[in-house]
Amino acid sequence: MSTRVATDEDSTSKLSRAATIYDVAARAKVSHQTVSRYLRKYPGIRPETRERVELALAELNYRPNQAARTLATNRSLRIGAFAYEMLEVGPSQIMQGASRRARDAGYMLDLVTLFPSDDEATQNAINEMYQQNLAGVIASAPTDRVREALEAADFGVPLYIETEREDELGAEHESLNAVGTRKLVDHLVDQGHTTILNIAGPPSWIASLNRVNAYRRAMLHRGLEPLDSLHTDWSAASGYKLARQMPLDRGVTAIVATNDQVALGVVRALIERGVAVPDDMSVVGFDDIPESEFFLPPLTTVQTHFDMQGKYSIDMLLSMIHNSEAPVREDYVSADLVLRSSTARAPVA
Repeated sequence: MSTRVATDEDSTSKLSRAATIYDVAARAKVSHQTVSRYLRKYPGIRPETRERVELALAELNYRPNQAARTLATNRSLRIGAFAYEMLEVGPSQIMQGASRRARDAGYMLDLVTLFPSDDEATQNAINEMYQQNLAGVIASAPTDRVREALEAADFGVPLYIETEREDELGAEHESLNAVGTRKLVDHLVDQGHTTILNIAGPPSWIASLNRVNAYRRAMLHRGLEPLDSLHTDWSAASGYKLARQMPLDRGVTAIVATNDQVALGVVRALIERGVAVPDDMSVVGFDDIPESEFFLPPLTTVQTHFDMQGKYSIDMLLSMIHNSEAPVREDYVSADLVLRSSTARAPVA
């Protein structure tokens, strides 16, 4: 009986399990995002990179998620949607808008919950989505880690990820978060405020980071010195706690809160500390949740039309499913300043 000795070529030509795009990426010496973009036929991949990916796919005998692809040919009328923070106004309204638009187009929306701060839970959610018979998938990625996990997944059907990249100084297009924050800062400066504090959201969230960067750019553009941003989560309780503790002797006359809920907590804490809003301190929020006009005082904020963001995601996905013209984003969403009575002229020193 002869014995065959395994070679390095044997060990690398075949895996003991099905190859994943992470295996392909390692073999091709590229990122897994690049492999994902190649598989989805994204333009802009350099020829030499494309060649390395193709060679690695062949060497590893990579096969995409065939079960999902087979299910997709059955003309499913269901769309998968990754949702998160559904108790918060913004994410909830985005999904409501997506659900209505999907229904109008003859589809049903299947929700799977993501937990942005938990990588294992995110992967479990992705695995759960694999089991569904879907025509396509939409997702909102609030952090880079969630976006990377979704881009690495292979659902076998079209995937549209609604996400932001970090705004770059001098970029041609600003995110809605940047546009809205700039409008808020400009409004406060026009009211005579020169020392403006930014209370920001979690630093790992792209939306929060873009609002911080926009605050700093807007202040500098108006010739003013930005203050160091203070970070909270997205809740009224966190805004209240921070405003109860922050010093009041820094000359601050206006606060840009990261969202309306945080602004609500800030206003209550200021009033409890004897600071009148807006006579002593102007406060603005972001998002224009339905309750904002009923705050005391009614809140100046920015409206970003959450339901239209959900509709846009569905229409983008449908254009991918049917290979039709993509919708124009500007027809769906904008950042509109909503003036109410939580802001006033800066107090005279």
